[in-house]
This record gives sequence, C-alpha cells and structure tokens, in this order.
Amino acid sequence: MNNRPYTVVLLVPTGIGAAIGGYAGDALPVARAISQICDRLITHPNVLNGAQLYWPLPNTYYVEGYGLDRFAQGKWGLQSVHQNRVGLILDQAIEPDLKTRHLQAAEATRATLGLDLTDYIVTDAPLNVELRTAHSGASWGTIGNPDSLLRAAETLITKAEATAIAVVARFPDEVESLVLENYRHGQGVDPLAGAEAVISHLIVRQFRLPAAHAPALRPLPLDPTISPRAAAEELGYTFLPCVLVGLSRAPQFCTERSVGEIWTEAVDAVVIPETACGGSAMLSFSQHNARIIAVTDNQTQLHVTPESLGIEAIKVHSYLEALGVLVAHRAGISVDALRPQISSLACLSQTCE
Repeated sequence: MNNRPYTVVLLVPTGIGAAIGGYAGDALPVARAISQICDRLITHPNVLNGAQLYWPLPNTYYVEGYGLDRFAQGKWGLQSVHQNRVGLILDQAIEPDLKTRHLQAAEATRATLGLDLTDYIVTDAPLNVELRTAHSGASWGTIGNPDSLLRAAETLITKAEATAIAVVARFPDEVESLVLENYRHGQGVDPLAGAEAVISHLIVRQFRLPAAHAPALRPLPLDPTISPRAAAEELGYTFLPCVLVGLSRAPQFCTERSVGEIWTEAVDAVVIPETACGGSAMLSFSQHNARIIAVTDNQTQLHVTPESLGIEAIKVHSYLEALGVLVAHRAGISVDALRPQISSLACLSQTCE
C-alpha cells in the first residue's frame, strides 16, 4: 500500500481570459472535482474566489500566486493551519458608504462563519490603482502608493498580530466599456485580475504571509443577459467574503523543513490550460517529477504551449478527461493501458534483430 499522499496543483493563471477560471470563481467546480480524487489539492485564489460564493474544501490549500511561485521553486514550504487571524486593509480612496458595505461583509463572516479577524486599518494614502492591458490581451496594473499598502500590512502584523492579510483597494469604475461588456457576457479578459495579483504579490513577497485582494467597485447596472460565468460578481456590493474565507485556512509559508510541511517534490501532478504554460510556477514544476496535464479546451489569450518550452505533458481535451488521467496516475496505471490500441515495445539496443 502506498502511503504517500497524492498531491495535485491546479493552475489557472490570472488575467489571461481563460475560458474556465477567467471569470468569477468559475474554476471552483474543477477544484471541487479534483479535490475528491486526491489527498491534497494546491491552488490559488483565482480558482477558489467567487465573490460572495465559496465552497469549503478541507484538503485544499489556498496559496497566493507569488507564494505558489516560491513553493514551486522549492524555496518555501506550506504549513497547514487550523485558523488564521486575518487582518483587513481598506484603501483610503474607498467612499464612506462603500467602506461600510465592506466592513459589514467582514462583520458577517465573523458572526455567521466564525472567522477570526483583527481590527481593520485604512491606508494612510490612496493606493491609486491603475489598470493596464498587455499586447497579448492579458490584464495587469499598478498601484501608485505601494509603500502605504506595506505600512498598513506591517501595522496589522505587528500591532494586531494578523497572520494573513486581506486587502480591499478602490479600483477604477471607468473600465473600457467594450472590455467590461465582453467580460460580463463571458468573453475576453477580466480587466481587474492582473492588478489584483500585483497587490497580493507585494504583501506576500515582503512579509511571507498569506494575502489576497478584493476590489471595491460601484455596482454595475442590472443586465439580465449576464453570462453565468460572470454572474457571481453581480450578487452584491463586495467581493470580500470569499477572500476572508480562503485566507482563514490558507497555509503559512516556511523556509526551514520540518515534519508535516509540503514541499515541491511532494507534488504528483499539475493541471494547467494548454496555452498558459509560461509562468514561473509551471516552469519550476516541469523541472521535477510531477505529471503535467495540459487542458486544450481551456483556451486563453496566451499561446505558450508545453511543446514550445520543451515540457513533456499529457494533453487532454477537457477537465473531465484530466480527472480520468489523475485517477489512473494515482492508481499507478499507465494511461496507454486504458486505450484500445497499445503500441509494441521497441528495442533500444543496436543489436536488435
């Protein structure tokens, strides 16, 4: 009997218009399915965040993107926790009524879900988020006052003893209308996602603590034709609940090895969209013994395939097929044995007749 826990990493990079996972938590069903056939699932907020929607997955590790990169490189390990004490940062630029909505959401997670939150902090300057789009079509962004963000996080860590950080930054409402309409109707790229990643990366890199972000925005006009994949973002005034839930059990990062932690060599398989294989984490995982499974029907704005990088991967059409590959791999069964035709063994020796 194999006692090694079967560990899967599910990656859907942020802000690249993934057909599944490029919207409001629409990769969560994929994560739920994979979590049922592995012992440990490691994934990132982009997969698990669905605005006010979320799902408890006891064997799933909520790992911010920069932390996931460091984990893949073998620099950081993941340490399970029973509960984090989550500190909340609010951008000074958030209007009073919108600020109240976010505080009410935070209070609700305390009273209804039993989460452990510290007192919150408001940044000492507006964060000044700006949105950008790359030539590839992927979204990214900048913040004008990163030092203000880091000062707020340091205060929560040192004075309120926060062990995880949630950030709510005021994002521009004036997103280019065609881009926004396309996104709301299930096409194109999430215009906010790239900038969100920048914010969480800053905190995780500086303080080596779990962090995630929720944008503060004015509610959009009602539209009955919204795509189901984008509908979670239409439900209320804030996207904060899923972030607080995810951070409440997010693993801590460690740099020294001890019993009970997860390190990159424990990863058995990585599942990723076929055209999104150029990220730091994916390149690092490909240097280890993890089985790479590339899903072809989860198309993105990128065109970086495994073969273009010399990465050996099993290509599958869908996540349904990926589930089958994972089941076979966990069982120690060659995928070829499940196909109707199996090629004969070839001789590698020069003396073969």
